[in-house]
Amino acid sequence: MSAEILATLPQSPGVWAQAWKRLKNDRVGMVSLYITGLFILLVLAAQLGLVAKDWQKEVAIPFAAPHLVGKISDGTQNAIVESVAGPNVDISDVDPLATRYKEWEERASKFKTTVTVKADTLPFGGDQQGRDVFSKVIKGAQVSITVGLAAALLATLIGTILGAIGGYFGGPVGDFLEWVYNVFTAIPYILLVFALAAVLKSGPLASTLGSGHWTVIIILSLVGWTGIYRLVRAEYMKHRSREYVRAAEAIGASHASRMFTHILPNISHVVLVQLSLHVVGFIKAEVILSYLGLGVPLDMVSWGTMLSEAQTELVQGKWWQLAAATAFMATFVTAFALLTDALRDALDPKLR
Repeated sequence: MSAEILATLPQSPGVWAQAWKRLKNDRVGMVSLYITGLFILLVLAAQLGLVAKDWQKEVAIPFAAPHLVGKISDGTQNAIVESVAGPNVDISDVDPLATRYKEWEERASKFKTTVTVKADTLPFGGDQQGRDVFSKVIKGAQVSITVGLAAALLATLIGTILGAIGGYFGGPVGDFLEWVYNVFTAIPYILLVFALAAVLKSGPLASTLGSGHWTVIIILSLVGWTGIYRLVRAEYMKHRSREYVRAAEAIGASHASRMFTHILPNISHVVLVQLSLHVVGFIKAEVILSYLGLGVPLDMVSWGTMLSEAQTELVQGKWWQLAAATAFMATFVTAFALLTDALRDALDPKLR
């Protein structure tokens, strides 16, 4: 059959086109997609310095309460200058200014000054240094979401590739990867995190990686790939002998093509679920690491550092920084989890 005739025949939609069509019919998934996209745009804008670039600037008094009015007060206040009352006895022989005391007291009682106090609009109030909590939570979103997404993507990439190799090939390669997996899972999670943090933050690699959030990303990704590896390996062992893989082998498809073009789309729902769980888990891990001083450096702000600061503020009744960080984090985590569930349903071959 000639190429011209093949071009006129209707083309069957691919896996991703079908998944996108099903996703568009899911209202919850689309709303979650818009919310997640909004947060991603907010992160990019903060990265480019378009928003929250002056988050360290002191714009109000310490612990300024949340308010939506641009000026705290704008009016006339009486500045009463207190003076020492004149003596009841005549001491002019001792103090030559004694006769002027009463005159100065009368002038002070009539003295008035106009004081205009202005402040920026602070919908989430100010922190203990007078910084805008709203700007801090946006800047914190840049760091926390970057850490959560980047670490989850890197851990998912490592776990998927190793799981695909181990499950597809098996044999000595699979046994070696199983040994590596067992070594990582034999060490308690928190101890492994602390060990990697000590090496990457104070070892010879510290000067190369710096003290930014990329160190946290590498730490979390190196300890978080094992769960994804185990599930992906099991799925590849199950799919490698199925008919569609055998058919791909019969038409001359390479191992890489069979692994990542044919099998991977059919198990992508498993990968997406793990990606969603790891994003949520890594954001929480960043909170813990920042609280313990092993996360982002002191000159940066994240949702973790904000929650750490809010602990002492909450005792004093200053709740707004805790509410801001919690609200932003809960909104993003919920939207991302619902979006991942919608993508899982759209990509699941059993639901097609």
